[in-house]
Formats: sequence, C-alpha cells, structure tokens
Amino acid sequence: MSLMLAAAAIAPTPSVFAPVSTPAFAIRELSFLVLAIVTVIFVIVAGLTVYAIVRYRRRPGDEGTEPPQVYGSTQIELAWTVVPFLIVIVLFLTTARYIFAIERHAVPAEALEITVVGNQWWWEIRYPGLGIVTANELHVPVSDAARPTPTFITLESADVIHSFWIPQLAGKTDVIPGQRNRTWVEPRTPGTYVGQCAEFCGVQHAGMLLTVTVHSKDDFARWVAAEQSVAADVPEVRAGRDLFTSVACISCHTVRGTPANGVFGPDLTHVMSRATLGAGVAPNTPENLRAWVNDPASLKPGALMPAMKLSNDQLDKLVAYLATLR
Repeated sequence: MSLMLAAAAIAPTPSVFAPVSTPAFAIRELSFLVLAIVTVIFVIVAGLTVYAIVRYRRRPGDEGTEPPQVYGSTQIELAWTVVPFLIVIVLFLTTARYIFAIERHAVPAEALEITVVGNQWWWEIRYPGLGIVTANELHVPVSDAARPTPTFITLESADVIHSFWIPQLAGKTDVIPGQRNRTWVEPRTPGTYVGQCAEFCGVQHAGMLLTVTVHSKDDFARWVAAEQSVAADVPEVRAGRDLFTSVACISCHTVRGTPANGVFGPDLTHVMSRATLGAGVAPNTPENLRAWVNDPASLKPGALMPAMKLSNDQLDKLVAYLATLR
C-alpha cells in the first residue's frame, strides 16, 4: 500500500489555507496579503504587455519606417524603482510583525510541553511532564478560546537535519542536530491532521509522516491515562513476550513493565494504539505488523531496523504478543 493511501485513512490532505491553530491562522493571513500583492503586480504587468503587443504590432504599410526612438524616461525609471522598493518594505515589515508575534509568544502556566526528536525516518514524541513516550502520532488537547492552552514543542534531531511541518497547525521549523528549536500550536478544532518532514533527510524522507490528533479535554485525559499504563501481562502470549525479551528487540525498543528498555527505536508499550506502522507507510494491522517484523524493508525500503530472521512459529508468537500492546 502506498504512503498516501495509508495516510488518507487517518487525515485529510493538509493545506495552509485550512488552518485550525493560532499560528496557522496568522500564516494564512500573511499568505493572502502576499497573494493579493503579487496578483495586482501580475495583472498590471500582463496588461501592459498585452497593450504593447496590440498597440505597437506591425501593421501594413509600416515597411521601411522606424518608430519613434525614446532614450530614457525619468518618470518610468522612478516608477519601476520606487514602487518595487515600497512593496518590498511593506512585505518585510508585515512578515517581521507576524514572525515576532509567533516566535515571542509567551508560555502560559497551563501550556503542555512536548519534545519531538527527528530520526531517520520516524519521530519520537516525549511528554516529559506526563512520563509518556510514543512515536509518529502527536496527541494534544484542543485550546479553549476563553482560556487558551497552547502546546509548546521542543524540536531535536538524533541524526541529520529534518523539518517539522504540520500545515494546518503551524509553520515549518527545522530540526537540526545539536540544536533545540521551538514551535507551538494552539488548535481550536478537534480532529486529526497530517504533518511531514519537510527537509530531505535520506532515502525514506517521504516515508516520515506525522499525524496530530487534537482531542477534547476529556478525551485527552483518557488518552494520557491509557499511555501512562504499563504493558499488561497476558498469559496467553507469554511465549511471545519471552521471545521478545530474549532477542535483539530489547536492544532498540522499550516496553514499560518488561526488561526491554532500548532507546534506538520507537517505544512499543502501546504500539497497537497507533494508526500506522513505519511513520505512515502502512496501516497498523496484525498482517502488516507481521510483515514489518519479518522484513521492514519490504514495507519501507532503506529502513534501519534489520530483518529479524525468525521462524514462522517464532514470528507468530512475537506478533501475537505485540498485538496485545494497546
């Protein structure tokens, strides 16, 4: 299944012209201003071009005659110098005002703090104040206009330069190794919105989707409670759990409540609560999960997770265990 088909099942096509968050509304306003100015410029330039083509086209009887020669016009030269200069000044000042309004937004006491770490090719999402670690799917509460509760996001990279962009929620922010950048969202409408790594970061750059689910306050509280729980010990799949803790899985992945505490791959404590596998490359179904564990490159060529090379019986037991992690 293609990347876009997998994403289409969980969110609409993202657009900067359909904002649902305070920074995105500001970006749309600035975009409309820029579009209005360049549209006026286009109409004037195209109109003058058409006028010149029609007015000064060659007509019968013009052979051998030369049109009047004009050697400069102070008025025209001033116009094409001063007018563009003024347009640039207006755009510069307007853009600077919006940038400062977004970048210098105060952090209220009620704000939710999240850390997002870009990896090749997936996103690790941490909620330091809540003790939650998940992957590829960001969950935030809706912000009430009467009492705004924005979400502030610290961006880090574990390897190369990435770029964090959720068009309907906020502008693009680069994710740079060795540097922490900050962005924030203040969603006003519950729903699920698609983001994307917007900086080429390797062969699976396009396979690095991010979804943001905006919950009502009550739904977000329920999600937090579910994510804070540890993995249940299900006797029926204990053989799969023992297999998971005895092979290389625990070197890269964490499952809270088990000896697995790896940090190189996504936290799998509630892996089956996620909508997709591999940062959006396939729906999260037991069949796709089996294919992923068996050979990640079959779903995401270039994936850094190695093929596990398990027997069919071992694969069945391991997938049966993972399927209980909700």
